[in-house]
Amino acid sequence: MIRCFASSNVRLSASLLALLATTGLAAAADQVVFVSQGGAYQEAQTKAILDPAAKALGITVNQDSSPDAWPVIKTQGATGAPTWDVVDTPTEDCVRGGDQGLIEKLDFSQIPNAANMPEAYKTPYSVAYEFYSSVLTYNTKKFGGHPPQSWADFWNVKAFPGTRALRNHPLATLEAALMADGVEPSKLYPLDVDRAFKKLEEIKPNITVWWTSGGQSAQLLHDGEVDMEMAWNGRVTSVMKDNPDIGFTFNQGLLQNTSLCILKNAPHLKTAVRFLNEAIDPKLQAHLPLAINYGPGNPQAFKTGIIPADLAKTLPSAPENAAKQALIASAWWSSPAGDAALKRWATFVQQ
Repeated sequence: MIRCFASSNVRLSASLLALLATTGLAAAADQVVFVSQGGAYQEAQTKAILDPAAKALGITVNQDSSPDAWPVIKTQGATGAPTWDVVDTPTEDCVRGGDQGLIEKLDFSQIPNAANMPEAYKTPYSVAYEFYSSVLTYNTKKFGGHPPQSWADFWNVKAFPGTRALRNHPLATLEAALMADGVEPSKLYPLDVDRAFKKLEEIKPNITVWWTSGGQSAQLLHDGEVDMEMAWNGRVTSVMKDNPDIGFTFNQGLLQNTSLCILKNAPHLKTAVRFLNEAIDPKLQAHLPLAINYGPGNPQAFKTGIIPADLAKTLPSAPENAAKQALIASAWWSSPAGDAALKRWATFVQQ
């Protein structure tokens, strides 16, 4: 389904897209099909990045949206003639897709804006686009001047009594369990899955809710249904605007990102590479957090002077905040070991 936004550069119907693909006009080098996750996030990036990039490059950016792009990447890849070009998706999709021949390997000599990005923010198939974080958040009225500041505190039900919530997903949750068990953030990978699940068994009786969506996690905080939980930082800061009794820490946060990658045999490959490079331009990246509370994928954005200091303090990818956190290893989560952990999780939560 094509989603159209209020942009002169971003309008194309599904029927027209199909016609272009059929007639071969889609191979024209002045357009690109970009896919993101929709909603307020895609509207924000349209304003901050997509429209300015289209103007700078003199191209048209056609948009589609998919909350979970991976099944579509597989389907389009199987045809050998995808209609998508560039996808904003969790890095695991890019790496897994690259391993399966569904994603183009990037030529970084053609992507100069990635040159000064940390190597950990890049893979052979992707480059970081935006950051968020799974953080420890809490009710300040409950804990006063002595709030939990680590996952060990979260697990310590005697020193920090109260209701708790965790995400119903192993990604980030296994890492939090290992840090609660004393593993240094820099030594998390490869994950000791047995040790993580053993630690989770300790806290499981004290988990009131295993949340399944960001909206649910925010509602739990807003309504005071839990005293502490793991939640995405953007959701937490939104709740804090309405409820001043909520706080959080970036200490031992799990830094996560979506990345940009290009589908194998993309119909507008050369334009897609130019667009990808422009989308991580530091100045365009710096405008993203002005529109929505996500951290820029390119740390050079913090050197542009565009992001106010007070705002930078709240962003997970600000260098001083990133230094307190562990970066999720997408390569591990896209490996057979990561797939096995995902399957094991379903059994764990159902028991």
